[in-house]
Amino acid sequence: MELNVTNLVNHDLITRLKQYVYDIVGCCQHVHAEMGPWLNEYIYQEALQIAFDQANISYEKEYYFSVCYQGMPLTKKHFVDFRCKGNVFVECKAIQALGNEQRQQLWNYMRLTGTPIGILYNFAPVKDQCEKYYYDPTTKTISAF
Repeated sequence: MELNVTNLVNHDLITRLKQYVYDIVGCCQHVHAEMGPWLNEYIYQEALQIAFDQANISYEKEYYFSVCYQGMPLTKKHFVDFRCKGNVFVECKAIQALGNEQRQQLWNYMRLTGTPIGILYNFAPVKDQCEKYYYDPTTKTISAF
């Protein structure tokens, strides 16, 4: 399923974005409910990989990308935990609470790759945390939805 966001009103865009990531967020919630809080991040990532397989969600685990400067690729490789459906980054955390550092990491990945949708999911707390973002390359803005 390709997400086309051209010519949508803000409310319509938000509704479409929520529908588009519904299954991905559902997998995250299922993993948190079954595994419980305060485990290591890699345990949630492995469980999430199984959940994505069971839900038939296409994904790449540890999606690597390079950053360019003046058209030249820099040598340091970066990776996001999952790239789902070809255009959704999922960054998994297992920390006490999400903060600006974790948000900035995801936002930078989205901006540098032009990836339009990002999900920041914190599995560690008893009440899991999920933040969803949309990057508009035209305005170069990132908005929560």
